[in-house]
This record gives sequence, structure tokens and C-alpha cells, in this order.
Amino acid sequence: MPLCTLCPRNCRIDRSKTTGACSVKGLKAAKASLHFGEEPCISGRDGRGAGTIFFSGCSLKCIFCQNMPISRDGCGKEITPERLGEIMLELQEKGAHNIDLVTPTHYADIIADVLKSIKSRLHIPVVYNCGGYEKVETLKMLDGLIDIYLPDFKYMSAELAARYSHAPDYPEVAKTALAEMVRQVGGDQTTFDEDGIMKRGVIVRHLELPGCIEDSKAVIRYLYKTYGNNIYISIMNQYTPMEGIGKKFPELNRKLTEREYDELV
Repeated sequence: MPLCTLCPRNCRIDRSKTTGACSVKGLKAAKASLHFGEEPCISGRDGRGAGTIFFSGCSLKCIFCQNMPISRDGCGKEITPERLGEIMLELQEKGAHNIDLVTPTHYADIIADVLKSIKSRLHIPVVYNCGGYEKVETLKMLDGLIDIYLPDFKYMSAELAARYSHAPDYPEVAKTALAEMVRQVGGDQTTFDEDGIMKRGVIVRHLELPGCIEDSKAVIRYLYKTYGNNIYISIMNQYTPMEGIGKKFPELNRKLTEREYDELV
């Protein structure tokens, strides 16, 4: 395996031998199952769900992450690329609306090869469900293989991005990444089936954080002014303070108020 430069951290680690900035080496997955908690146009309302694969590790590691054992500690099981392809086909067989790849960035090269190998047998859309902290060069490896991009756009403020995700370059990185995603599948390429399930397009998620409403407004303003109706926006209010976060980040040690969310919407 070459020295890893798949994500903007550019840690240049041989991840066949040791862990990189993403906290994992090799190929690891934490869970694969039908999942019903994504946006309605992804999971559907008919009980089929999204065919979700939760990958182990994450290069962003936001301090408020709700999946720390997976993202920070790298919990999961090592699998082969061949097994990953089999899992995708098994989820399709179970009736999944799509293959939902969660936190896939640091495996993008492997995923691209797997998708090419099973392309003739995979007949449902592939969703790239990520934190928005992506390199354009990596996304271009996936051009023609991903049908739906589901990125976060977490911050417009470099200061917040540095404090909560140790990534002051996040806003600029996310802007260029999103532009590439829209080029690949957004705009007039967006399609839905007769049941309202997305088949192709871009949905940008934004999780409003307590006390950060002005930054959240800046994010939504940027997305709308830049892309208009060429993307969909999912504004999320489910921030949950994880145990112990109040010790270092007291401002995040509460849930979002209904008033804060309503003001953003």
C-alpha cells in the first residue's frame, strides 16, 4: 500500500503496517445492515432502508462525535476488499434502496476498485456519506461510481473548525470538495424514483451546534447562494452532548433549543 494521502490530513503513513490519521490500518468495517435513520429519500418509509456500511476510523474526529468507539478508537473487523463487495451485494439482496457508505474517505481507493469489480451486479445507487473533509483528487477517483453524495458542511468558521475538529482548513476544503461532488452528480442530473427515493444527486447535511447559530446561518447562506436548487440541504437538530464534553467544551454541554433550530430554519 502506498503512503496514504487520501484525506486532507496527508499523513503519508503506510496503512498496511500502522495506523494513519484516521486511526486505522488496512480495511475495517464496524457494522453493515439495513438502516432506517437517514433522510427519508435515502432510507425510505417502506421498511427497506439504506444498505449501510459503517467503516472504522475517521480522519476528522470531531470532538462531539456520537460514534467515538468507531471513529476515534477504530473499533471494527478487518475484512478483505472481496468481502466488502460481497457485503454490498448481500445488502442489495435484502432489498436496500442503496449502498450507504458511511465515513468512507480513508478507504476511497479500495472502494473504487470494489465498485468497479461488482458494477455489473450492483443495480442500486451508491451513497458516499462523509464529513465533507475531502480531497478533490480522491473524489475524482470515484467519478462515475458514486450516485449520491451525502456530505456534511460543518463550519464556515475556521476558528470553530480548529476548536471542534482540529481542522482550520475545513471550510475551504469543504467548499472545493462540494463543488466536485455537484459536478459529478448534482444539478440537472438529480433524479428521484416514483416513491421519492433519490437515485442521483447531492444532499448537504448541516448539524447546528449550541451557540453557533451565526456560523450555521453562514453555512446555509453559502450553500443557497452558491448552489441554489442544484443541491438539497438537510438541517439537523439532533446534537447530543456526549459524556465528559463539558470539561473542555462547556459551551457544548447542552442540547440545542427549539428556538435556536427554528431561527436557523
